[in-house]
Amino acid sequence: MLRIVLDDNLKVLRSLASASIDLIYIDPPFNTGKAQTRVALRTERDADGDRTGFQGRRYRSTALGATGYGDAFDDYLAFLRPRLIEAHRVLAATGSLFFHIDCREAHYCKVLLDGIFGRASFVNEIVWAYDYGGRPKRRWPAKHDTIFWYAKDPARYTFNASEIDRIPYMAPKLVGAEKAARGKTPTDVWWHTIVPTNSKEKTGYATQKPLGLLERIVRVHSAPGDALLDFFAGSGTFGEAAALHGRKCLLVDDNPEAVRIMASRLEPYGAHLRRHKPPFVSVTLPPDTSYER
Repeated sequence: MLRIVLDDNLKVLRSLASASIDLIYIDPPFNTGKAQTRVALRTERDADGDRTGFQGRRYRSTALGATGYGDAFDDYLAFLRPRLIEAHRVLAATGSLFFHIDCREAHYCKVLLDGIFGRASFVNEIVWAYDYGGRPKRRWPAKHDTIFWYAKDPARYTFNASEIDRIPYMAPKLVGAEKAARGKTPTDVWWHTIVPTNSKEKTGYATQKPLGLLERIVRVHSAPGDALLDFFAGSGTFGEAAALHGRKCLLVDDNPEAVRIMASRLEPYGAHLRRHKPPFVSVTLPPDTSYER
């Protein structure tokens, strides 16, 4: 069962039962101080086009539309605090919160999370590293985000080590053929590309995160049938990861365009959309749906 709710997430959080959610992932606005937008383009080969592509080929681009949201808050931590307090309340005893942020606010958010969850509940600072985009000339290029992992109870939480995907060794000849073939488990630095511009995964939503990143969190930190929550759901990547691995998920966003994108994105997974009176949209996956790729 996937459910998408168009509403203020604080209102929705306060309506949820205590200890009812097994895993929360959120990717809140990063407080960049500007609007986050992404323009959808159609490109066609044209010798006199406005863009240069692979091997110098020229293309003409046509704007099809744009999606986005405002990303500026007078008091960012005051905005987050009541939502994180509710997130702590609704987490089950063995549940975890994954909080995705960038370098602008990460240190302040860490202190805020410590105050709500307790410093003992902090488990990992995961660094998502990627290598794409522009390179400024006056500073080191910023090519990573931070994901804080907090456990509701640091003495017992869900961690399915057998579900961790393996990655190639950087120096396979040093470890031998057997280990090289098996690969190694990732550390707290996760190298993963952003969503490629020409990928089928691309929704056109600003700040969309890659599916592979969230699949790792879903597989390792929850079990089939668990209840998951993303209350800054955006393009719905966490919901897709949940659907692929047989989890229930509640997705909340106050942006109608985000809800439209999520509903459209989840349809190919065998979802049956049932529209209720606004502002609710429910997406239900039939019991016999296969969650394997």
